[in-house]
Amino acid sequence: MRPNRIINIEDLRLAARRSLPRVIFDYIDGGADGEVTMRENLRAFERVTFQPKCAVRTPQCDLATTVAGIPLSVPFLLAPLGSSRMFYPRGEEVAAAAAGAAGTAYILSTFSGCRLEDVKSASTGPCMLQLYLVGDRGVSGSMMRRAQEAGYSALVVTIDTAVAGLRERDFRNGSRELVRRKPGAMLPFVGQFLARPRWLFRFFRDGGLMQFPNVVLPDTGPMAYADVGGSLEKADVTWDDFAWIRDAWRGPILVKGVHRPDDARRAVDAGADAVIVSNHGGRQLDGVPASLSMLPGVVDAVNGRIEVLMDSGIRRGSDIVKALCLGARAVLIGRAYGYGLAAGGHAGVARAIDILRTDMIRTMKLLGCPSVTQLGREFIG
Repeated sequence: MRPNRIINIEDLRLAARRSLPRVIFDYIDGGADGEVTMRENLRAFERVTFQPKCAVRTPQCDLATTVAGIPLSVPFLLAPLGSSRMFYPRGEEVAAAAAGAAGTAYILSTFSGCRLEDVKSASTGPCMLQLYLVGDRGVSGSMMRRAQEAGYSALVVTIDTAVAGLRERDFRNGSRELVRRKPGAMLPFVGQFLARPRWLFRFFRDGGLMQFPNVVLPDTGPMAYADVGGSLEKADVTWDDFAWIRDAWRGPILVKGVHRPDDARRAVDAGADAVIVSNHGGRQLDGVPASLSMLPGVVDAVNGRIEVLMDSGIRRGSDIVKALCLGARAVLIGRAYGYGLAAGGHAGVARAIDILRTDMIRTMKLLGCPSVTQLGREFIG
């Protein structure tokens, strides 16, 4: 990756495609079924237009905010990306370090290839733990206790993954054969790995196909990669679970995967400190509206009682500004930094963050708005 040639997130995407075997790139890049929702996430931002205040001097723009009482230098957090160690060696630690250096938070996926303690140690900023209820309550409770002892600032409970979405690219490009470690079945797909020798060398130097050291099962130890699909089918969260989750976790809880206003109100009643409007980047149920389209209804439903964040489809700093104008406290970025991680490790993630930060400042100056706290619906058409 040549940072001086990386102008936008699409450039990072193309660099990631050049760096990764197809099976790994499609894991980052793909969505569920026909990928209708994934595309709609992008189109929704295109339909929102700005109404700038002109002849306004805006020499500086303040991007600082707080999420659940946690101070951030920019209004975007790094979303949980499972299996980031497949993109780049020690991927979760590398991304967390870049987030901390930028003054923002990193959210660690349950399905991390790195120990949560090591990820927290790698970052100088706040870290949050994303939680799937894999295993039994004892497994999840142990993970939460470890995270609290390591200094994690908040818990992010994902509620939109009763089962894994059907990601058709994964069925076509050899991901099942890779996970199941069946050499004979992998033969038709070997060429894509041999075509990326640098990735292949890093992959084996980093230990090859990982386990999940934060999901420690009573009888077998760390969860194997091949067991993820079956575990997710037993990991669905109900509103009744929030009583014991609240008892187990001492700190802010964010509920991720909210689509509907009534579910947002349920999250308020369950004691959540924030909700994240999210369709999982179009990777779960295809055919749902874009997250940005659902955002205003959720903001109105919670009526200021808790904070509202959103994710899915963010590729530019102007996208973040639009989300904030529509009522989001902050946003989560996923693919945007995942491409950077795959393309260039720490430098790639840092470049993704810098692109979005610089885009935001330029957009806000052109809007005539000096602070993210002053963004509102008057700035959009």
